[in-house]
Amino acid sequence: MSQFDVDLFVIGAGSGGVRAARVAAQYGARVKVAEEFRVGGTCVIRGCVPKKLLVYASRFADDFEDAAGFGWQVPSPTFDWKTLIARKDAEIARLEGIYRTNLERAGAELIAARAVVEGPHTVVLPATGERVTARHILIATGGRPADQPHFAGREHAISSNEVFHLDTLPKRITIIGGGYIALEFAGVFAGLGSKVTVVHRGPHLLRGFDEEVRTSLEAAYRERGIEILLERTVERAEKVQDGLRVTLSDGSRHDTDVLLSAAGRVPYTQGLGLAASGVALNDKGAVIVDEFSRTNVPSIFAVGDVTDRVNLTPMAIREGQAFADTVFGQRPTRVDHKLIPTAVFSTPEIGVVGLTESEARAQYAQLKVFKASFRALKATLSGRQEKILMKLLVDCATDKIVGAHMVGEHAGEQVQLLGVALSMGATKADFDRTLAVHPTAAEEWVTMRTPVA
Repeated sequence: MSQFDVDLFVIGAGSGGVRAARVAAQYGARVKVAEEFRVGGTCVIRGCVPKKLLVYASRFADDFEDAAGFGWQVPSPTFDWKTLIARKDAEIARLEGIYRTNLERAGAELIAARAVVEGPHTVVLPATGERVTARHILIATGGRPADQPHFAGREHAISSNEVFHLDTLPKRITIIGGGYIALEFAGVFAGLGSKVTVVHRGPHLLRGFDEEVRTSLEAAYRERGIEILLERTVERAEKVQDGLRVTLSDGSRHDTDVLLSAAGRVPYTQGLGLAASGVALNDKGAVIVDEFSRTNVPSIFAVGDVTDRVNLTPMAIREGQAFADTVFGQRPTRVDHKLIPTAVFSTPEIGVVGLTESEARAQYAQLKVFKASFRALKATLSGRQEKILMKLLVDCATDKIVGAHMVGEHAGEQVQLLGVALSMGATKADFDRTLAVHPTAAEEWVTMRTPVA
């Protein structure tokens, strides 16, 4: 008989933890999963999925406006926030039920409680005091909103958790941050009719993205009426008669109804007993792991955002799968964290894979840059002035495409397939000999012939 109660104890039932638990159970392991909140994690409950539903809702404003150019007489549309939130909540509940069912069908036991690591092979449930021993422990607690920036009155700000549950659509919203979370919500609220102000301490939005992508989105957002205040921070927030008054570092004051702090997320490791159990954390509180997601304590592993490697849901799922294959499937599996397609669901949308131009120039002796900037065919009748940006980076020595960047409608959908091409080592010649699908925006990827730099 085994000396442990279970073969695997997973703390956190988000995307990575659920995948690891399901696959391990299918390999025959005895698995328990503890979740203190709701099953599905950040992505399903208060991240990617509900956010994308709100993004869809916000984009109908463009559709109604564009329809007139095609002969449609559309009555002035009205929007009801409560209907959207109720429908969103119903869908999230449905997805959570699927996650629970999948765990049960795989044979994993779900515990609706907080769990804390007490040692290399022991987990305790503080609510009951129960201790569970496990051959392996997996930390999959994901991330949490970063603490509010330190300004007077920061208790008046909400985080990206609470923004999904506002009682009413704010007429005015001020968003702190310049990353993808802040900009996605800026696009959502602007599309739904709110007056949006973005306050960011840096010189440009979206640090780490290609410079032309960053400036293209800034220009598009300003064109949409979003106020972008760069190189400024919030110094004070105070209640006034009709909302909040926000004072910035340049001395300016802005009245708003909601102050959203969206300055990123951090690994959720507080109070989990990791340091006391000897698990090494970095200066951000992230769990330090090797290429197989193993910590410095051989029986304890970690996957997903809690490791702060690549904070994307598909990566957490891939890491959870690789962990289960390695530990319970006897198939040691490493995860490639380098070539990662990703999207920002701003409006206009962003899709990127591979290196930025500055990264590529630092890595390759000679680089060719191909670029297309144009209005979509649809815009010729709708009258919309917004442009699409597409950019390819090619290593001259090998003709290999090392980066692809897009700002425009359906960029996320396009970059998924671009990721396939780049992961196979596609060259510019491969793209050039591919027949264009006309008329589409995507045909530009295979018709760009003359480098701009």
